[in-house]
Amino acid sequence: MVKSKSTALQLDWQDTVNENRKLGHCNIAVVGVGGAGSNTITRLMEMSIKGAKCIAINTDIQHLNATRATHKILIGKGVARGFSTGGDSRVGRASIEESEEYVEELLRDVDVAFVAAGLGGGTGTGAAPIVAKIARRNGAIVVGVATMPFRIEKGRIECAAQGLTELRKECDTVVVVDNDKLAKSAGQLPLNEAFKIADQVLANMIRGIVETISAPSLINLDLADFRTIVRKGGLAVVGVGESDAPDRAEEAVRNALSGPLFNIDYEGATGALIHISGDDQMTVEEANRVGEIITEMMKNNATVVWGARVNPSLAGILEVTLVMTGVNSPGLPSAFRTIAPNLFNIDPGAEPEKDLPIDLGLDQLENFE
Repeated sequence: MVKSKSTALQLDWQDTVNENRKLGHCNIAVVGVGGAGSNTITRLMEMSIKGAKCIAINTDIQHLNATRATHKILIGKGVARGFSTGGDSRVGRASIEESEEYVEELLRDVDVAFVAAGLGGGTGTGAAPIVAKIARRNGAIVVGVATMPFRIEKGRIECAAQGLTELRKECDTVVVVDNDKLAKSAGQLPLNEAFKIADQVLANMIRGIVETISAPSLINLDLADFRTIVRKGGLAVVGVGESDAPDRAEEAVRNALSGPLFNIDYEGATGALIHISGDDQMTVEEANRVGEIITEMMKNNATVVWGARVNPSLAGILEVTLVMTGVNSPGLPSAFRTIAPNLFNIDPGAEPEKDLPIDLGLDQLENFE
């Protein structure tokens, strides 16, 4: 049957629309590895995160069954047999290697992958670097989110240091969370409530970035902008802050640059992605002021991209989402001050050549509760 000219034009137009949707869509995956990472995934699901698929990976079938996620993968059926790794990172690594094909399938065509894990135990420490490697091999921008052990967990600290080194090798940038900061900021809360705060902070951080690069804005930030900043290298500072005060621009930035779980030292950052959301009363002066405050603390040759979105539902609130990379002078998580782990300063595409002093820095930040 021969198509009429009008029908052919209509089909061609529809094909173009469909292709543009495909080309303009950013595929984002948030992968929680092990118990701590899976808890973050559950929190994201409870927040009804939009724009990303949430994947939980674990060796512990009971914990996995209790986890909320869009996709779940039980790894190491022949190695761990559905139990935890008993804190052995070698079992965690063997488990992910046994199940690598399933992870590969879920991470195919992913543009941005967040890999969240608690380090110092077995599954997260052993499997998270391999998950990051798979995602990067498939072409994704990979952001690691690593939670470090408490200072009193002496047996886990050295393992966590090695796990962090391996994770940094496989990620474009890594955000490091210090559990000892949690102990100070939420020390009077019941243990379960304190860890819920930690999960909420991490979930808010990830959600802020996902919505920044996946939702349309008045001044848009997209995948290309995110790639430019994240691939500047180094460790990352990430913050989400909001304010409804008269000086809401200044206060929102202050809130974004402080948080209960992060040792913050953001001076000298080499890259920044800034996104401002406000109601329909948000002014150009307010949005510009946010950018001024942040860029003043950065190097003169730093790369900065920014965007803004009008969101009437914020009703008087100004919200700032901030990603800063290349921060090389923050304090190490306090647990690391008692040992001398080999932490490599890894340039993209380069092999580590020498050990760095212990006071080098990991970094991260946030306020997103």
